[in-house]
Amino acid sequence: MPAVETATVTMYSTSWCGYCHRLKSQMDREGIAYTVVDIEQQPDAAKLVEEVNGGNQTVPTLVYPDGSAMTNPSLAQVKEKLASLAG
Repeated sequence: MPAVETATVTMYSTSWCGYCHRLKSQMDREGIAYTVVDIEQQPDAAKLVEEVNGGNQTVPTLVYPDGSAMTNPSLAQVKEKLASLAG
């Protein structure tokens, strides 16, 4: 699935988030490209995460190339979403 490697996902995260670290490791192993945005360092990013999550700063929040978002997805959910974008 070469499309998975070329699609770039944005992961909104914090430095201390265990769920974020786990998902990053899983995505690294699968060769899934992503960009990390630390919401504690970028207030505008924190606002975006709040908008997606009903006012909560829940991380990891992933935003896909099509503009859709998922909060704390599993690796399987990320792969499924990327496959649907490639198809």
